[in-house]
Amino acid sequence: MPYLLLILTTLFWSGNVVVSRGMHAELPPFSLSFWRWAVALLILSCFGLRHLLAQRKLAFCHRKFIILQGIVGVAGNNTFIYMAIQTTTAINAVLVTSCIPVIIVLMSWGMYNDRLSFRQGLGVATSLSGVLLIISRGELSTLLQLEFNRGDILVFIAAILWAFYSANLKKYPKGLHPLAYQMGIVLVGLTILLPLYLLEMYSGKTMTLSMGSIVTITYVALFASVLAFIFWNRAVTILGANIAGSFIHLMPVFGTILAVLFLGETLTPNHIKAIFLIFGGILMTTFRVGKSKR
Repeated sequence: MPYLLLILTTLFWSGNVVVSRGMHAELPPFSLSFWRWAVALLILSCFGLRHLLAQRKLAFCHRKFIILQGIVGVAGNNTFIYMAIQTTTAINAVLVTSCIPVIIVLMSWGMYNDRLSFRQGLGVATSLSGVLLIISRGELSTLLQLEFNRGDILVFIAAILWAFYSANLKKYPKGLHPLAYQMGIVLVGLTILLPLYLLEMYSGKTMTLSMGSIVTITYVALFASVLAFIFWNRAVTILGANIAGSFIHLMPVFGTILAVLFLGETLTPNHIKAIFLIFGGILMTTFRVGKSKR
């Protein structure tokens, strides 16, 4: 079950990158981030408000954890991604994002002394080679010719924030309902985002209200925010951040498939080879999970 949750999560996040990139001219980064989480909070309130109210004392006891997770996971990571896609290319963004599993391993080792087994480490490396095959289109010279800009630095910052968020889930409070936790971090994130959103509007960057922007916000709120975060949090608490992180490598796979289906791009033999490498690496990483130590 946690593996299915991770697959769906990366699918939803891949869709988030596709639609947000397509709508970046109509949706400035802070506007998209604020309304994404505002709508997500509205959806969560229908199911999670009663849990948050019932567990308000437990949530308050762990307020430092919830505030930190809300800052890095809700306000920080997503906003840096939306800022980055204003200037960076899709290839560069995917390349930088694909380092998240490695950063998670380093974060988990540095924060909690967690380690991957040799087989799991080899699996991460195998998946990463598949990602590089997609990006380079089978030509090493493509990787050597990549140029990085300000947007790529922002993606890297987002990757570090997400790695920290994931590794820090090891501190998840025992007994806290997932919906109560989710509402807590969203409330924190919106508190940070509101003044930034107002400042963005004051500077003249406003959201264009259209059917496309409404559909985009609805999608990223429901699928990339509410469902994906709940699925990810649950899977990480079961499997650990190191194993769950390897599934991030599925994003280039789903991104390629979505591009073929909706943008008319061509599926090449290199894509097929890369997909097999990525899935093979994930299988190696998750092999004999029941015997691994978290």
